[in-house]
Amino acid sequence: MFKRLISLCAVAAMAMFAVSTAADARTLDEILEDGTIRIGINPNFPPNSSRDSAGEWVGFDIEIGNKIAEMMKVEVEWVPTETPQRVPFLVADKIDISLGALTRNSERAKLIDYTVPLHTEVLAVLTTDKVTANKWQDLNSDEYTLANMRGNWTVPWTEENIPNANLELVDTLADTVRLVGQGRADAIVENIDFYMAHTKNYPDVKWRVIEEPIFVAYCAIGVGKGNADLVEVLNIILYALHSDGVVNEIWEASYGAPMLVPVVPNPYF
Repeated sequence: MFKRLISLCAVAAMAMFAVSTAADARTLDEILEDGTIRIGINPNFPPNSSRDSAGEWVGFDIEIGNKIAEMMKVEVEWVPTETPQRVPFLVADKIDISLGALTRNSERAKLIDYTVPLHTEVLAVLTTDKVTANKWQDLNSDEYTLANMRGNWTVPWTEENIPNANLELVDTLADTVRLVGQGRADAIVENIDFYMAHTKNYPDVKWRVIEEPIFVAYCAIGVGKGNADLVEVLNIILYALHSDGVVNEIWEASYGAPMLVPVVPNPYF
């Protein structure tokens, strides 16, 4: 219920923003003529995108964005967009496309257009060989402590769906993995792909992901509403990058593990 309330509030806010500030998106021809594509990225979302010690952008989205620009023969202008800004920035034509793990859903699709999927994100359980649970429902017991990050939507989801487990909240993805790696918590219930790279910090722990996912979401590239020519070009580029294995190679290099549910390329879109 809480998740639904938050979702409705977010959609209402986006709709109000769209009504008051909607602007025509730059067309494909305008982007090509300008020679630059404005790509929205999440500035604090490693390994998707972040700055390295030299101040340079690095991560999965950066590699993908550079591939797209290379294939379109344009330069990239990176535009930092926090998570709630991704759709409003597209609606207001402050960016041409949005990366940043933009999950497809019908409410957002009323305001923006999507390409075919770029990657998935899987709500699942990351635990260790010390925990015998074989499905997420087995964690619904006060003998288990689940680590999560403050502000995650999965915190109220867990409280609603796994109410008997204990919750230990911390501030970062790395902190949640540290709690489980050090034996201070038993499992993490979240979009597990984003956590796998941090398990490398605990090589002596026998990590495992409970095989059956709770939910699989498909994240795509967001584009301004009605920008069909740009969507078509991006779909063809994504089909090539998926078919050549480039997306999965960049994903595994960035996340330290294969995509839990890979995208199957399809030439018909």
